[in-house]
Amino acid sequence: MSVNTVNMTQPMASEKRRPLRFDAGVSWWFILPALVVYSYVLVYPMLSGAGYAFTNWNGLDPSYDFVGLANFKRIFSDPQAISAISMTLVMAFALVLSKVIIGLLLALALDTQIKSRNILRLIFFMPVVLTPVIMSFSWKYIFSTSGALNQVLQAIGLGNWTQQWLGDPHLALFCVIFVTGWGSIGLAMVIFLAGLQNVPKELVEAAKIDGAGGVQRLVFIILPLLAPAMTINVVIALIQGLKFFDQIYVLTGGGPGYATETLSTIIYKTSFQFGEYGYGSATALVFSVLVAALVYTATHFLKKREISHG
Repeated sequence: MSVNTVNMTQPMASEKRRPLRFDAGVSWWFILPALVVYSYVLVYPMLSGAGYAFTNWNGLDPSYDFVGLANFKRIFSDPQAISAISMTLVMAFALVLSKVIIGLLLALALDTQIKSRNILRLIFFMPVVLTPVIMSFSWKYIFSTSGALNQVLQAIGLGNWTQQWLGDPHLALFCVIFVTGWGSIGLAMVIFLAGLQNVPKELVEAAKIDGAGGVQRLVFIILPLLAPAMTINVVIALIQGLKFFDQIYVLTGGGPGYATETLSTIIYKTSFQFGEYGYGSATALVFSVLVAALVYTATHFLKKREISHG
């Protein structure tokens, strides 16, 4: 083989490989189908629903009139809507507190070397995978006047403690919060458990050797290092608490009276039961702004807390 042939078959050392170039315009053709589907399925219905908030459309008649801000004025002058807003906030903050506190306690209790920890984790997480409607119907039977809870109380000699759990306004609110928390605390527990795996054991042991008690180790070492997990749990619980509908509708339907009426149930009733789609859309728009404002505020505050502890 000649020298020229060898030189032709072997790349020159000084030759530089050209980097692969990808035209940015081409990438949009791959994204475009997903954007079209997303816009048609989500963006367009949201924008059209926001537009109906300024009309008196009943949801069926193709003709409707533009009413401006009349629906929004009605929301803030309607005692039922004002009560629903306050009840939505109460349930949301109650769910946040129950999920964070109980989920953290369960995670701390199960982040040990006990032999049954895996089984207990499975038991506490199991309600998360249940369908909310089926779970709510089960609890509705338990809380009914002749249900399992009252029967157990009578069987153990506590018949005086039997109640109309879903018929009393104060007890109904407690029952709804309990059922919702029971079905979602397992998720908070798992997120906290994942955060606890990143807490250096050496740091905790060093604090213990230095004389720090259990509460001091929790407050000054474990909780600051769990700040990212805390942010996730608070935001998820806040969103769930603000928007949950299935449990309320199955358990109480918003009653007794307006005791458990939230913005979600009002949106459903006004839009699909009473045929006031324009008013329901206005309520949904107010609801969306409320959720966005609260979630943004909570996320901003918790992120600053993460940075301060970082």
